Amino acid sequence: MEDDDAWLSCHPDDLWIFDKCILSRKLGYTCGPADVWVPEPNFYIVRPCVNLPGMGRGAEYRYITQDTTDLPPGHFWCEIFEGRHLSVDFNLNKKSRTYEQGLTTEGFRHEKDPMWKFRKWIRVNDEIEYPMILSQLNGDYDCINCEFIGDKLIEVHLRANTDMGEYSEIIPVWEERDKELEGYEYHEDKDYKRIGFNKK
Repeated sequence: MEDDDAWLSCHPDDLWIFDKCILSRKLGYTCGPADVWVPEPNFYIVRPCVNLPGMGRGAEYRYITQDTTDLPPGHFWCEIFEGRHLSVDFNLNKKSRTYEQGLTTEGFRHEKDPMWKFRKWIRVNDEIEYPMILSQLNGDYDCINCEFIGDKLIEVHLRANTDMGEYSEIIPVWEERDKELEGYEYHEDKDYKRIGFNKK
């Protein structure tokens, strides 16, 4: 399932999870949509409130002094979090009606790369608690994928992370010349600027 399918099948009262600005506000982060001024001059992450295509498209770090009316419509600003970037699948246990941690991966990106350009994802064994805010959801979803920076929840998806599969490491391939990597299997998987993955 992709995010556009998840949006169509989502319980109407749960659609707020697709809006990262609303999610951030409900989580108590310092944030606001375009036209809401920042509380102090600083660097903030600016990104689309809703981004079903994913991959961090339209996201960037920006120094904002106060006024945010020049931000693109439909974008929001938020305080910046530090730490590891984790993607966690929580799978529905249909007997207990609770969510249990499943596939957990960590993403790596070079500091100067654009937000969408991850260099590698690896399978990890970190234990992550199911976010309490998601107890507000009205629908039952087979899998809920959550992304964290450090211990801060930043995105929620009503579908599984299908990129890793049974592999322990995947490397996004951005250019044709990088397809062949010793010790890895190449899998074509075009999305935005990515053309595939090397997996092992």
